[in-house]
Amino acid sequence: MKIPFSIVLIFFFILGKSQNPAQTESFVKDNFTKREFYITMRDGVKLFTSVYIPKDISKKQKYPFLMQRTCYSIAPYGENEYRTKLGPNQYLMKDKYIFVFQDVRGRYMSEGNFTNMTPQVERKTKKDVDESTDTYDTIDWLIKNIKDNNGKVGQYGTSYPGFYTAVGTLAQHPALVASSPQAPISDFWNDDFLHNGKFMLGYFRTFPVFGVQKTKPEQKAWYSDSMIKSTSEDGLKFYRELGTLKDAYEKYYKDNFFMTEIMNHTNYDEYWQKRNLLPHLKNVNHAVMTVGGWFDAEDLSGPLNIYKTIEKTSPKAKNTIVMGPFSHGAWSYEQGKHFHNQIYFGDSIATYYQKNIETKFFNHYLKGNTKEDAGLPEALMYDTGAKEWKEFAQYPPKNAQKISFYLTNGTLKNTVGQGASEYYSDPNNPVLSSDNLKDFNGFTPRNYMSEDQRFAVGRPDVLTFTTDVLTEDMTFAGEILAKLNIASSSTDADFAVKLIDVYPEDFKPAEKKEGVVYGNYHQMVRSEIMPARFRNSREKPEALVANQKTAVNFKLQDVVHTFKKGHKIQIQISSTWFPLFSVNPQKFLDNPNMATKEDYTKAFIKVFEDSSIEVEVLK
Repeated sequence: MKIPFSIVLIFFFILGKSQNPAQTESFVKDNFTKREFYITMRDGVKLFTSVYIPKDISKKQKYPFLMQRTCYSIAPYGENEYRTKLGPNQYLMKDKYIFVFQDVRGRYMSEGNFTNMTPQVERKTKKDVDESTDTYDTIDWLIKNIKDNNGKVGQYGTSYPGFYTAVGTLAQHPALVASSPQAPISDFWNDDFLHNGKFMLGYFRTFPVFGVQKTKPEQKAWYSDSMIKSTSEDGLKFYRELGTLKDAYEKYYKDNFFMTEIMNHTNYDEYWQKRNLLPHLKNVNHAVMTVGGWFDAEDLSGPLNIYKTIEKTSPKAKNTIVMGPFSHGAWSYEQGKHFHNQIYFGDSIATYYQKNIETKFFNHYLKGNTKEDAGLPEALMYDTGAKEWKEFAQYPPKNAQKISFYLTNGTLKNTVGQGASEYYSDPNNPVLSSDNLKDFNGFTPRNYMSEDQRFAVGRPDVLTFTTDVLTEDMTFAGEILAKLNIASSSTDADFAVKLIDVYPEDFKPAEKKEGVVYGNYHQMVRSEIMPARFRNSREKPEALVANQKTAVNFKLQDVVHTFKKGHKIQIQISSTWFPLFSVNPQKFLDNPNMATKEDYTKAFIKVFEDSSIEVEVLK
């Protein structure tokens, strides 16, 4: 069975790409012995586990464990079949650890049933299991059964494995001393498939990966036959022809258990509440380094919220956050001159992180003195405007001051206006999320996070508010809050807000991509969408009262970005963002996911001039 290229991309970005596959495979075979085990959990379910043991291990040369648990396969299978890469980077691989890889419940060679974002059990009996108990049981078995280990365990993972790492911090096993959740999911209501409960249509092709149970042990993807294949370079064509979300679900995914759960659970009910990890992150007592990318289209909120939560609830944790100019998982491989989409950020940025941060973190806590601090900054954040790393003693920075920009007659000002701006929103003619038609064929969206937004300027259903040319640098560092006061002629609406860095007309980048016009480039810095139905409660949605002024407040997630002298700051607002997100029918329904074309309602929408964007600016 041939695995589609889209699935290969998952492994490419999550596992990283080796510098030289033949060379690293030889290194692994020459220096490690591979063993495979079924490790029995406390409820009797057996999880398939590969262990790579250094050949020079002995009572005099003991090694710690470095473990990854994943739903994405620990291939290749067989004790004579070796991975080309061990651990999160080549430097740690060459330093040598006992590397451990495990298929989680219900995936590939492991027993049990797979559950997306396995709910955490707060009060456990001896029979209760979740991902933290599976982590504990695995660690306990390893410590007791792999000879000549040094009694210390670290764990890491990116994306879904990042979630397993984050929830694994709750294992509370005394041998667990270092965890690095990377691009972790924290709350499914705001990560990956949903943003503030809004369905991310750009993920539509991913559902076979997460919504098809296997019936027997599998060494290859059992779901690949159900992957949706592209038939045109114009990826927008596929989404145009999907029809409504209800049409798309009934055509492709009626038997997909995960898509069915999403379609049926439109509010923040018990299903989603149980899949929120954040309320459980308490009393973490070891070193945690959470890693994320400012241009991670999949899991941006997860790293920020996990770091902030541990900071509040776990004073004994040695808590660090790293945020770089990366897309999803891109810190795991080096691209030389580092671009995200069309924007250049510097050279060898992934290598800097791997050598000076990640390797230092694990080597210190797993091979050094665990009681001492590793000497890492509390927060290492890449300024995506100044294009440089910045260190903070706390995050958000203590010296950041809240400032409000008001949305006044096409401008961003520090003073409140008295009027309103208005646009006409038609669900049948939505605002596009990109003008890169090929990108719509991707397995998940990536490039839009820093994409040029000039294609949306001038549309009658997009409001644009811009500052004057800046006379000095201005650094946003921390949280962003959209505080909109709106009125709609309809009973429901979404609000998509974009924060944009407008370049000078004569801008010349240090490095550029061929054919890109960088003068007057409108680089998106941050964005988010909010269904008005959840403005007061995620659990109990409310209809809008037609033409009544209403407050809709929501976070855009954090930034560390310097708007340079000579640039301008811009905000764009619309009520559709297609095909990144499903279209709101603009008519209040109990289940908007089941809207038909007959429900689509055109609307006049006002944004009043006392609306604002609240940011944190470094003094």
